[in-house]
Amino acid sequence: MLRLLFVIHLCCLYNQSSAVTTPADSVWRVKKTQDFQFKGDGSASNWNQASWVKLTQRKGNGVAYQTQVKLLYSETGIYCLFQCEDTKITATLKEDFADLYKEDVIEVFFWTDEKTPLYFEYELSPLNYELPILVPNADGTFFGWRPWHYEGDRKTRHATHISRKTSGGEAVTGWTAEFFIPYALLKPLQNVPPKPGSYWRANFYRIDYDKEYATWTWQPVKQSFHDYKRYGTLVFE
Repeated sequence: MLRLLFVIHLCCLYNQSSAVTTPADSVWRVKKTQDFQFKGDGSASNWNQASWVKLTQRKGNGVAYQTQVKLLYSETGIYCLFQCEDTKITATLKEDFADLYKEDVIEVFFWTDEKTPLYFEYELSPLNYELPILVPNADGTFFGWRPWHYEGDRKTRHATHISRKTSGGEAVTGWTAEFFIPYALLKPLQNVPPKPGSYWRANFYRIDYDKEYATWTWQPVKQSFHDYKRYGTLVFE
């Protein structure tokens, strides 16, 4: 109860502006929506309910691109939208469950229950290839497990779009990624589905390889993206 009261207090202080830079130990309030379809370009009207949250460039000497994220939840799952400035797409892998982190990619981590060191990781490349895995993390020793019977209502929906200066041109200006994570896929994680007032720990990342390896994060981590105890808090409205 004290934890929940603390989270609610932080939520009252949180500034939901059109685009905000999140400090350490911040809370992200997630609005509820009806289920919707998307095309990968962020044009679905449901996204008007959510505010952009900027990620901070943390590592590398890459180009200082802007990266921002929106998040919504519904009765059936979690919706996420990434918008990534970019002038060079580094993506050659063309299969799901590949080592997508070795090229341009966005990543999210959902740690739904702090009692268990077990969380869900999702990666999506600019070419719309995905990596959904469940990760047990025992004191820094971790490895991902692929979903079983990955079909039907357990399957994600995802789409990407690469923006260019002119239609059909070569000059890239950025890329967007949209995806839907169904609660059915998150079994057997606890505290799923979330209810109004529920909270999850989470983090959001981007990796880019234009000139050098560069990363963006919502909450700063020390050792790796799997430093789950440093994740921020999502509060579901």
